[in-house]
Order: sequence, then structure tokens, then C-alpha cells
Amino acid sequence: MATVVLPTWTYQQFDADLTAEVPGEGYGGWQRQDLPLALDRTALVVMHAWDAGTPEKFPGWFRAVEYLPRSYEIAETVLPPVLAAVRRIGMPLVHVVAGVDYWSGQPGFLGGTPDQPPVSDARAVSDPVHDQLRAHRTAAVFPGQHNRADIAAGQSQMGFHPSVVPVGDEPVAATSSDLIGWCSRNGVNHLIYTGFAINGCLWTSPGGMVDLSRQGYLCSTLRQATTAIENGESARTQAHKEYAMWAVALFHGFVYDTDDFTAALADVTSA
Repeated sequence: MATVVLPTWTYQQFDADLTAEVPGEGYGGWQRQDLPLALDRTALVVMHAWDAGTPEKFPGWFRAVEYLPRSYEIAETVLPPVLAAVRRIGMPLVHVVAGVDYWSGQPGFLGGTPDQPPVSDARAVSDPVHDQLRAHRTAAVFPGQHNRADIAAGQSQMGFHPSVVPVGDEPVAATSSDLIGWCSRNGVNHLIYTGFAINGCLWTSPGGMVDLSRQGYLCSTLRQATTAIENGESARTQAHKEYAMWAVALFHGFVYDTDDFTAALADVTSA
């Protein structure tokens, strides 16, 4: 498959101006340059693109997870043309899932592959103070005690958003081991993440950037094909999404604009 060249965003985290009042303001900041992308070595990841029901049905879930309406809009308007472009040329595509089992019936489910590396199942030992602190976080930080029932009910029924259901035997990974094993077998070394949310699950959940980066994979994102967890101070401007783009560019890989990505694929002959 072809290697394409497309506009790529990086962040120049140097040089601090040691003579300035705020040295970090000397950093070069966002830079856009044309860089290659090997399409047979790169996979598009669709992670946690869920159908979470409606705010009418599960109001508590939507009260606690304010980005759900944005995720629906992205899943319905941004992801379909991206998936169509990727599927047309046969570029690797993998779905990463979590939560209640809505995926094991998929033909491409990767669970139980014999080459998974061992993962410790040891967990922290609890005690009364630990339990009290966890309970306080639930009540005072997230999601609020009064929202728990709606969230549990919604999560018990969630599944793939209709716009991103796997087609045929597209691989479906539920663990980092699943995803790493699939990448290794298929020669993939660069993952471009889409889905929700960039500064939560896409970083830290099984199959996310932290685990894959530790194994040497480049982990990038499409700016318009994800959203972030925002707080009360950032929700209006989506400032945490902007922070997340910087963090991806600094720690994990690259940032691409969706239009640049699909345009680069448009002239590629299908596999």
C-alpha cells in the first residue's frame, strides 16, 4: 500500500527563552509540515464510540458526562467519511471496546488469542479508610451519588454507535494485549486514534495510548474526530481538548486534521 504525504501538526517544546520573564513563552509552539504516513503500517483506531442512549432515558449519565452529545455529533458527521475512506483502500482499521460485553459476537473479536503477554490481575488491597475515600470521590468528584443508577442502567445497554459498527471481520480489541498482538501480527506500528474521550479513555483505558506508547507504537489522533472531558471552567471553549492535542503531540505521536487525512487517502488505489 502507498506511503502518502500529508500536513502534520507537531508542537515544538523548545527553546525556552532564558532571558524572558516567562521562559516557556519562547517555545516554538504548533508547527505544520508535510510528513509521510505509511498506510500499510498505520491503523485507524475507533475507540469507545458508544451508543449511550438519550438524556431523556438516562439523565444522570448525561449530567455526569457532558461530552456525550458532542460524541454523538462526531460519530454521526465526522467519523463516517473517515471510515469510508479507510475502508475503501483497505487500510488497517481496529475497534477498541470496553464495558458491558457488546462485542464478543463480532467476527473480528480478538479475545483469547494465545500470544497475549501475561498481565497481572493483582489489585490494591482495600481497608476502611480506602473505602471511605473512594466513596467520597464518588459523591463529591464524579459522578455524584444521585447519578449512579442512571449510569449503571445506561452502561448495561450501551453498544457501538450505529455509525461505527464494525463491518465484516474488522478486528475488535478489548484489551491492550489484544491490540498489541494484532498490531504485531499485521506489521502495524502507528495508530491514529478516534473516539471518546481523548483525555480520558483514549489515553488510559486498555488499548489506549499510554499502554501502546510504552511498547513503542506511535499514537496520533485526528483533531476533529474526538472530543475531550471538560470541566465547568473549560466547557465553553473546550480548552481541555486543546490541551489534549498538545499532550498527544508531545508524548505520543502527531495530530492530523480530518480533511487532510481523507484528502491524502482519496487518490490512493484500493488494496
